[in-house]
Amino acid sequence: MLSEAQQRARKVKPQYAEGSLVRVAGARHQAEAEFIQGLLLEEGIPSTTRRAAGFDVPDFLAAGPRDILVAQSGRDAARDVLMQADLGAQVAGGPAGGPQQTGRDRPARILVGLLIALILVAAIAWIGTELLG
Repeated sequence: MLSEAQQRARKVKPQYAEGSLVRVAGARHQAEAEFIQGLLLEEGIPSTTRRAAGFDVPDFLAAGPRDILVAQSGRDAARDVLMQADLGAQVAGGPAGGPQQTGRDRPARILVGLLIALILVAAIAWIGTELLG
């Protein structure tokens, strides 16, 4: 009888296991990451996950975003599998191959939003003082 690790290893196609690890997708939590890994493994593409930067909280081990990594040789095949499974929004590089928004972009977007809000409030206050005073 084969162990679970042996069963998984038998599914892996060696041509997809060469090269350095690259990010091909993102998942919102551990269960979604395991689902994506299962899809990839069914096509013979080995993968691994890592917790996204800044979300390593021991109290919430199953929560938080995950990155799905595959070997460089399996990157294109993995993206094809994920696109066919309608998981295009999670594919690194986005469905059109453009840059994917990451959590690192969020602080800059929040800062820009706050600056725009501050400018709008200042403009409204200035207009109010001009009309009333």
